[in-house]
Amino acid sequence: MNTPETPGPVISSIDRQGLAAAVSARLRDMIVEGALLPGTRLNERVLCEQLNVSRTPLREAFKTLAVEGLIDLQPNRGAVVAQMSIPEIEHTFEVMGALEGLSGQLACERATDPEVAELKAMHFEMLAAHARRDLPAYYKLNHSIHDRINAAARNPVLTETYLQMNARIQSLRFRSNFNQDKWDAAVKEHGAMLEALERRDGNALRLILQQHLRNKRDAVIAVLREAQGNSPGVT
Repeated sequence: MNTPETPGPVISSIDRQGLAAAVSARLRDMIVEGALLPGTRLNERVLCEQLNVSRTPLREAFKTLAVEGLIDLQPNRGAVVAQMSIPEIEHTFEVMGALEGLSGQLACERATDPEVAELKAMHFEMLAAHARRDLPAYYKLNHSIHDRINAAARNPVLTETYLQMNARIQSLRFRSNFNQDKWDAAVKEHGAMLEALERRDGNALRLILQQHLRNKRDAVIAVLREAQGNSPGVT
């Protein structure tokens, strides 16, 4: 039994890795939910104090998020939250629409009945979060639903490409719900997705998901243009 004089356990490399992963998850949420906006320089001292960690796990987290495309590690500037131009956003959402559509089509062919039931349960949880106007909770469920559809496609190459590209636009997909009407419309689209999946109608689900991503693209670009005041300098 440890006594008050007994020194505590030495932190293992696994503990440090776990701490870095926890810091990565917290920073990822802050970026996605807009607490850290695109273009923001990440001040190590401030973040260490805010997250109550040392610089070592924070810098490990920076490396992880840089690989995901959420931050840029710039010489002489340190870590900066990644910022996409409007053409980059348009091109990325165009590709994501194709990936999501293929995921849905294959999921209709390959998803098991328990997987469809689980997606249905998650959908109802998401509806409850929407009714509470709890956007962070809603978005986490929304994100999980899209990931589960992709996983049900059972194509590891598709999943690897999907996850890599989707990580870059999570904050944009989150911001696309800032407009209440567009958020409500997205919820209805999710209902249509679930119905198509239950019918195993792969072509219908593919088209719904592709249109869903086009709508997300249009919504987020509208939010960005409004935030920037329709400045001629917007690219």
